Amino acid sequence: MKRFSLLAIILILAACATSPTGRNQLILVGDEQMQKMGISSFQQIKSDKKISNNLAQQEYVACVAENIIEALPEQWANRSWEVVVFDDDSANAFALPGGKIGVHSGLLTIAETPSQLAAVIGHEIAHVLARHGAERVSLQVAAQTGMQVADIMARQHVEGSTEQQILMAGLGIGTQVGVLLPFSRTHESEADQYGLNLMARAGFDPAESIQLWQNMDKASKGQRPPEFLSTHPEPENRIEALRRYLPEAQQLQQQAINQGRRPNCRL
Repeated sequence: MKRFSLLAIILILAACATSPTGRNQLILVGDEQMQKMGISSFQQIKSDKKISNNLAQQEYVACVAENIIEALPEQWANRSWEVVVFDDDSANAFALPGGKIGVHSGLLTIAETPSQLAAVIGHEIAHVLARHGAERVSLQVAAQTGMQVADIMARQHVEGSTEQQILMAGLGIGTQVGVLLPFSRTHESEADQYGLNLMARAGFDPAESIQLWQNMDKASKGQRPPEFLSTHPEPENRIEALRRYLPEAQQLQQQAINQGRRPNCRL
């Protein structure tokens, strides 16, 4: 048990990172390792999924992404980013450490304007800049460590019994619903807030993020689990939060326009 106690102390001391919104983070995985994982995953995705041969779509999505990238903090704007549109009817997009952005062609029927598409891409880039991938991996490591400690304690009292199996199953469910999923929703909400500012700094209209999520809500009716079992906030809660973030984002957009940032992306 001393070994696990020491490990727990190390985990706590390692939680010294801070997200863009000021939230404390547990980060146990280095950026270089995450970048390698992101690049490797993107290569696999490109092998598994069909890349769109629609040149107009590729250029349009790249235009929106590049405008956002150019307005990122210097250490991120100067990196080499790759943007790919995949021939997939689902309304989805993602960004991975290592500067990789993927957009499904189906998203373009939901994101009806450049600013709506920028809201999605800004959200996904925000996940990368906020190191949410590294935090998720770190949380998995911490959760596994906690489960091992609980297992040792359970063995001392109910070794090999049915009660032990039930206890571990219950702890597994409790960990997933009580820790990992809420952190996933925290990541989504944080990416909404930070992503809104990222798109606004590029000159896109942050107010259109409201319409985007209204479109998403209409398209996904009847297909969502309850919020407490979902990795994403309910659309109504997400839209309410975005309305609170809008004033700051609109100020950033006006500053961007004053600096000459006027995206002109058209499909």
